[in-house]
Amino acid sequence: MAGRNGRTVRDLRRANRTAVLQRLYFDGPLSRFELGPATGLSSGSVSNVVADLIADGLLEEAGSVDSDGGRPRTLLRVAPGSGHMIGVDVGETRVRVELFDLTLTELARAERPLEQRGYAVETIVGHIRDGIAEVLTASGTGAHALLGVGIGVPGIVEHTPEQGAVVHGQTIGWDAAPLEALLRAGSPLPDTVPYFIDNGAKTLGQAEMWFGGGRGARNAVVVLFGSGVGACLVTPDVEHGRAVEWGHLTVRVRGRRCRCGALGCLEAYAGAESLLARWAEEGGRPPKGNDEEAALTAMLAAAYPPEGTEPDPVALAVLEETAEYLGAGLSDLINLFQPERILIGGWAGLQLGARFLPAVRRHATAYALRHPAEKVSVELGRLGPDAVTVGAAILPLADFFGRGGRRPEPVAQSPEPAWRTALEDRVPR
Repeated sequence: MAGRNGRTVRDLRRANRTAVLQRLYFDGPLSRFELGPATGLSSGSVSNVVADLIADGLLEEAGSVDSDGGRPRTLLRVAPGSGHMIGVDVGETRVRVELFDLTLTELARAERPLEQRGYAVETIVGHIRDGIAEVLTASGTGAHALLGVGIGVPGIVEHTPEQGAVVHGQTIGWDAAPLEALLRAGSPLPDTVPYFIDNGAKTLGQAEMWFGGGRGARNAVVVLFGSGVGACLVTPDVEHGRAVEWGHLTVRVRGRRCRCGALGCLEAYAGAESLLARWAEEGGRPPKGNDEEAALTAMLAAAYPPEGTEPDPVALAVLEETAEYLGAGLSDLINLFQPERILIGGWAGLQLGARFLPAVRRHATAYALRHPAEKVSVELGRLGPDAVTVGAAILPLADFFGRGGRRPEPVAQSPEPAWRTALEDRVPR
């Protein structure tokens, strides 16, 4: 039966379950007494919801605390083993697959390095399938225990009724790649396990906003700095975040050719792949092979050698110029969106940030308008190089919250509105 506002009793129960689960997830353990004011529910509603969630195996006792003159109050928490999620990072140097319990504790991982130009969508699908099988086997987890598989990819993700998630990854040669349909074709996972596919910068942003340096911020930009460059924008009206192709802003007219085919993109100067290419073009000697992470480590060691050793002037000059390009790129984000925080993540961003974050801040301030520049902080992300997989795993977790802790029904394609709405309504502040 629907009420005047169109909500049914079932909707109300789901919302109450979501409120209790969410509060315990982010602020638990808590007692039933504390859950009332924390969720806005009556004591009777809290008791009923808690009883249901315990019966479903989603909550467990976590000790007790003394009360004022009465019996000790039992503390409750979300049961870690009551659900599992897989997060996948389709990066530009490797595919990383991680299995998490409900509290996002990593249980197993698998990695598949990518050879240069090894981005054929069929190859990536194979790596994802193999990685999923590997982590489930390594942990002894059954596929029936999965709440979903979240996948972060480079490029623009479009959700269609016919094929599910379709990826437009121009820099890796994906032209409307039907990634979800390919994963579902012959998938070893049950139909009850949905796929949630989104831009990798956005999943990084989601992780930092929920658990990292973005907590408490209402306006933030999280930057993914790896082989390429991307960003996730979070504002009060887009709380779940929106991927922005920041790496393809034009920073120099008729400049270097970017992987996307255009001239003068920020990525052509600040992405790790281009940074290493510039070092080689100007006389540097990057190590041979396709390992960009090792090559970037070598470049940093050459530019910033131990005390008493002369630095490589070419490596140092390229890095210093890159810091200015990054600062100028950040100034565009500051002027356009006036965020209170900018977080720099990604394997290259974290590796380089320790060395030239002060220089990036200085250039960003110099190029930006004074008023918004005075209000923004520029910091490194807090979740490390695995943040994309954590953020990808949040996608099925948010959907689970949105369902009030109910497992999804069998689906032909992942239901975009449901999980996106869950993210919109449930980003912790």
